[in-house]
Amino acid sequence: MRLSGIIITVLIFTVGFLGTHAQNYSAKPVPFNKVKITDSFWAPCLEAHAHTTLETCIAQTQDSTERINNFAKAAGVMEGNHEGIYFDDSDVYKAMEGIAYSLINNPDSKNEALLDKWIDLIAKAQQPDGYLNTFYTLNHPTERWTDMEKHEMYCGGHMIEAAVAHHKATGKTSLLDVATKFADYLGTEFGPGKKHWVAGHEEIELALVKLYHETGNKNYLDLSYWILEERGHGHGRGEIWDKEHWGAAYCQDDVPVSEISDIKGHAVRAMYLFTGMADVAAEKDLPGYVAALERVWDDVVNRNMYITGGIGSSGANEGFSKDYDLPNKTAYCETCASIGMVLWNNRMNLLSKDAKYVDVMERAMYNGVLSGVSLDGDLFYYVNPLESDGNHHRQRWFGCACCPSNISRFVPSVGNYIYLAGENELYVNLFMGNTTEIELGVAKLQVSQKTAYPWDGEIVMKIDPEIPAEFAVNLRIPGWCKAFHLAVNGKQVEAEKSEKGYVAVNRKWKKGDKISLDLDMPVEVVAAHPKVTEDIGKRAVQRGPVVFCLEQTDQKNIDFDAVAIGSNSTFKTKKASGKLKGMTQIESTTGTEKLIFSPYFSWNNREPGKMKVWVNYNE
Repeated sequence: MRLSGIIITVLIFTVGFLGTHAQNYSAKPVPFNKVKITDSFWAPCLEAHAHTTLETCIAQTQDSTERINNFAKAAGVMEGNHEGIYFDDSDVYKAMEGIAYSLINNPDSKNEALLDKWIDLIAKAQQPDGYLNTFYTLNHPTERWTDMEKHEMYCGGHMIEAAVAHHKATGKTSLLDVATKFADYLGTEFGPGKKHWVAGHEEIELALVKLYHETGNKNYLDLSYWILEERGHGHGRGEIWDKEHWGAAYCQDDVPVSEISDIKGHAVRAMYLFTGMADVAAEKDLPGYVAALERVWDDVVNRNMYITGGIGSSGANEGFSKDYDLPNKTAYCETCASIGMVLWNNRMNLLSKDAKYVDVMERAMYNGVLSGVSLDGDLFYYVNPLESDGNHHRQRWFGCACCPSNISRFVPSVGNYIYLAGENELYVNLFMGNTTEIELGVAKLQVSQKTAYPWDGEIVMKIDPEIPAEFAVNLRIPGWCKAFHLAVNGKQVEAEKSEKGYVAVNRKWKKGDKISLDLDMPVEVVAAHPKVTEDIGKRAVQRGPVVFCLEQTDQKNIDFDAVAIGSNSTFKTKKASGKLKGMTQIESTTGTEKLIFSPYFSWNNREPGKMKVWVNYNE
């Protein structure tokens, strides 16, 4: 295929506000425990997670670091002080969440017994009043709640998320009992008329909403709302707040949350805050929250997001600096921040039924998140730059191990993001080979997808309602797709994409009905926004949801630093081999020079060497 330089912006989604003030999640995600993924892309990821990533996290948590031992010490079965970083408890909880999620689709009696063992230590480490944090219990027992930056609520939030996951996976309440006891304790310390508190690192907000949904106890939802409302009123204090170059904005504490308009501070904290805001806004009538989320989304996506969906360009604050500051070699793009982008954009889609949020979610998922773990599942990136001199490599673990443990809980839950189910409508947001059972208000359905996505745009869906029923199937047409073809039972359907990015097929469905959707997936040559000075005179290459890069290992006997593409370059796809077998590569020809582009998420899985996403471009 010959291209004459297709030009779009790196900050793909320049949009106006479409008024997404829906105040509840009227359609619900089909949970991943109801979805069996069967395709050749995600199934191997899940396999690597179950057999390698989890084992790595378990070994590091239990054998190579002191993380689980801190609970044993706090439980009184070992002697000694807390060792490690003050928020290390959270890594244990995230690993446990990943194990629990994996048990749903990959039952493993050994891992379930391991969870039982760890939960026993955690329950014994919990204090009689419900407080739980090994750093304070062991080293500073009289200093609880004296420094808002010491992550007490952050760790507790991850414990709550692990407890909900464990309960869903096993039906056991052992960890859920710990979580409710901790949340009830928080309610005695914090809330209207009690002490002020601003959590330095957000997480408790979304976790309490999860606990509310799992238990039905509205006190947890109300406490989450109260915690959100504490921000921006001068209540925050702690080590971070006292640093002149950090300040309240670093922790999103400079303005009340309903007044947020510009992205600031630490990237992961911001994503967890916005996710929690959306969850609370869905349960309470909070149009101010939704409007704030729309404003800040526009700022993040159109002025502060990399083409990979990565965010947080600055390593100095693990976050944001100024608009259009998107360097490549020094890009921070923390893996956890990309996971946060998935969480937040998923919630924005739930609020609005607008596919633009899924476009960003998918971009982050296939590029920013998957880059964070090796193809074998045993090595991890904390930082995901868009260019490397060959000295940036995945590691087995980190002193601050938030990213490996976050990957361990994200990958097995990927099925959560495929479908939304309403009373009389089904939304298909992501395209993955899978089978699932879905309950709409009007019928129970068996649904399946067959596809080679993201390498191919052809998707075949089978819709099998238990009884004939009329409802709408809303198919997302990705923002990158400029043309598509749709058929039902082999008959072509003429349909237009709605303003919110979906094509609705509304009919009376019966067993055996089949939808065929073919998304055009050409190679695109992408220009950055002209204010991104780092990328002036350069282009990137993408196809479908996947961003591609040049790796030195594919460009033998070529001056890698001098490579370029141009308006006279031609591009064609080719099947990869070796370590990248099953993937698609792109071959570019400019005159007599050939270049091979590989998926960005797969870089540095083969021979080490230089890498770049943005390539010199000749008009």
